[in-house]
Order: sequence, then structure tokens, then C-alpha cells
Amino acid sequence: MLATLAFSLAVVSPAAADVSEAPRPNVLFILADDLGFGDLSIQKQFGGASDVRTPHIDSIFNDGLTFRNFYANCTVCSPTRAALMTGRFPASVGVPGVVRPWPEDNWGYLSPDAPTLPEQLSKADYDTALIGKWHLGGEPHNGIGNHPLKRGFDHFEGFLGGMLSDYVTHTRVYPNGEHRNMMRRGEKVIDPKGHATDLLSDWAGEFLWSHSQEETPFFLYLAYNAPHTPIQPPAEWVERVKQREAGITDRRAKLVALIEHMDAGVGRVLAALEESGQANDTLVVFTSDNGGHLGPGANNGPYRGGKEDLYEGGHRVACGVKWPGHITPGSQTDLTAMTMDWYATLLDVAGAEIPEGVDAVSMRKVFDVPKQLPLRSTMHFTRREGRPLIWGGKTGDAVVEDGWKLVQNRPYDALQLFHLTEDPYEEHDLIEERKDKARELAKIMQDRIRRDGAVPWNAPASDE
Repeated sequence: MLATLAFSLAVVSPAAADVSEAPRPNVLFILADDLGFGDLSIQKQFGGASDVRTPHIDSIFNDGLTFRNFYANCTVCSPTRAALMTGRFPASVGVPGVVRPWPEDNWGYLSPDAPTLPEQLSKADYDTALIGKWHLGGEPHNGIGNHPLKRGFDHFEGFLGGMLSDYVTHTRVYPNGEHRNMMRRGEKVIDPKGHATDLLSDWAGEFLWSHSQEETPFFLYLAYNAPHTPIQPPAEWVERVKQREAGITDRRAKLVALIEHMDAGVGRVLAALEESGQANDTLVVFTSDNGGHLGPGANNGPYRGGKEDLYEGGHRVACGVKWPGHITPGSQTDLTAMTMDWYATLLDVAGAEIPEGVDAVSMRKVFDVPKQLPLRSTMHFTRREGRPLIWGGKTGDAVVEDGWKLVQNRPYDALQLFHLTEDPYEEHDLIEERKDKARELAKIMQDRIRRDGAVPWNAPASDE
């Protein structure tokens, strides 16, 4: 059976050099969008797909540490990104759902009181850059103060909203039918030519080269749009997949091609890091903001559900980190961690201050110590959404504690109880047999909902 036990101790290969003696590294944090748990070739060992080839992303895992039990903080984009930026459970910083460019379907407002990761790193003399997808506001109805340049980033090239309706024109279709160009450099609208994945990869490479002569370390947050819908890979990449994978469906071939095209972009970024002489001084992380979208054919390995679901397939994601000389290549860990824990971990290795009150816990010890105690006994997941008669502005919620999971996948669904330690794929609902345990977890869930309910998730009138 796949190693899935929640909150198990970390197990890694023999330790590398003590990170306490390490210099402050550069940080390259690469976030894919809607990537399925099984949609990297390295993930085949954990029940993932066999029809995808991602050698460049795989190299991050092979050259470093693989997390076998890693969770995104939410099953959709904005909340997980809020968790990464603040080190908090996302609903506690005002982002229980998707931050959208139009107010009538906007479900988040990043709290101005939450110190962000780039803000904290800037205080430690890091140069900070975001290239790609922000998805945490910056417009009047979701907080003009939440533009990336106002939340700690020195440099921004990408787009504020949650997706592009077209990877080539870089436009978003608004509810009134208008097609708006989404690309920005700083606060300026730009109209670059090319596929969005290529542009983001090229801009990241340019940033790395431009920084190669600087003495200060950098934090580069490279947030790809791929493989989020629409599934628009370059045609030649689709043809390549079809020629290689006999019998693959057109739908799956397009998704695989979009992922492999992103992998090629990651390869160019890693090459720029190497060729600019900064690779040995850089900690590189790769993960996804949530599980894969089943509609376009994502592979979430053996896990139930996918993007939008509060089942394991919605928030189990691949995660790997490399740091030459400080993390043993080819190591793996069973430590259960969440996206937000990178907040504390990166501040820890940077020698920056970790603010009081964050939920994140540093994973630094797992880089070179055979075992690290569990980071927490309880995980909370929530997602607020519109769509009348499906979500209606309400939430779906889940709580995991000591291997048990209580989940209400949609606000109108019945509660379900699973014992993840014995049933990691959520095949056996035990709520009738263990109502005592369900009641215990429901109380924890209720308390969390009450606390998070005190946090505004709409921008105040003064910010509109």
C-alpha cells in the first residue's frame, strides 16, 4: 500500500551537511496550477500516470527530497496561495474561496494585517519577484492594497486574476463577454507575444540572469498558469505525445502536452540558474496549488476526487525540494506537511523573522535530520464558492486529526468519516459505525468555522 499515513515521522536518506551551518540561500519556488498528484513521471512510483514525461521537474525531486504526504491548503487556487503568502490557514486571513476579477462572484479578500512571505524576506534583505499568477487581489473590489507590489514583491510580471481564457492572447473573458488583456509588468498593462508558459519561463530566466551579479539573495516565486484550463498546448507538443503514447485519447493527450510543455519551461529556468552560476546557492521547491482537474483528464494517482473536492485527490499534491550540499539527493519523507509550512521553512533558512501567530511550522529539520516530529495533529480545509444550488456562497469543509477525516464535500452533502490510516483512498464511510468520532471532529470543525467567520472576506468600502 502506498505510504500515506497522516502525521508520520519523517524518514530520509543519511543526512547531508547540517543546515544550521548553511549560508542563506536564494529561493526559487515553482508552483504549478491544478497539477494532478500523479501527473509527473516521478509520481508513477506512488500510483501516478505512466503516459507523461517530465524530466526537468523530476530532477528537482531526484536531486533532493520528495514529500510523500504533502497537502495543498485548499482544493482551489486562491486559498492555497494565501496560505503560502501568509503561513496561515487561508480562511483565517480572509481567503476561504476564489478571488475573482468581478465582485459578484468574488470570495476572498487577503487580510492587510497578515505579514506576507515577501515582506518578511525583504526585511532580511532579499530581492523578491513574482512571475506569473497572483490571484490574491489588487483590484478595487478585492483590495487595491493587495497588488503584489504592495504586498512585498519588488518585481512583478504576470497577471492578477485566476486564469487566462487564452494562453496565446493572454485575455480573460468577463461575464459581459468582454475580452480583457490580463498581462502586467508592475502595474502597467503589457501585450507580449507568445504562449503564456513560454513567457513566464523566459521572464524567470531573465530575472535569474539579471540577478547573477547581485550580492543579495533572491526569492523568485514562479507561478505557472499551466496546466489550468483551457487546455491549450502548442500543437506540436500534442502531436509528439500522440506519436509516443499509442491509444491515448485526444483529451488526455492535450493535458499531457500542456504539462510537458511546462516541464520544458522549468528546464529552461533551471538551466538559467545553472548557467548563471547560482544553482549551488539556491533552494528550489516545486509543488501544485491543488489536485488535478478531473474534467480535462488529470491523474490524481490512487486518491479519490480532484480539484474542488475536499477528498484526498483535491488537496494531495506532489512536492519536492532540492538544495545542493544541504539536502541528500534521492531522499524521501513521510512527514505530513502543508503549503503554508513553506512560509515558516523559507523564513527559517533565510534567517528571517517568523511572525507570531502563524499556523505554519518550519520543516527545516527534515532536510537533514532522519526524523522530525509531526508538525500538527489537526489539519483544516475549507472552500467557499458561488454557483446557486451547488455552493450558493456556502462552504465545504474537512478536518483531519490523528488519521481520521470528517468531510462535507459540498455544503448540501452529508458528512462522511474516513480513517485515512487504514483507508487512504476514502472508500469506506464509517460515520454510522463511529458517530462518537464524527461528533468529536464535527466539534473541531464547528469551532474553526466560528473563528474564521470573524474574518472579513470582502474588501471594506474604503478599499473599493
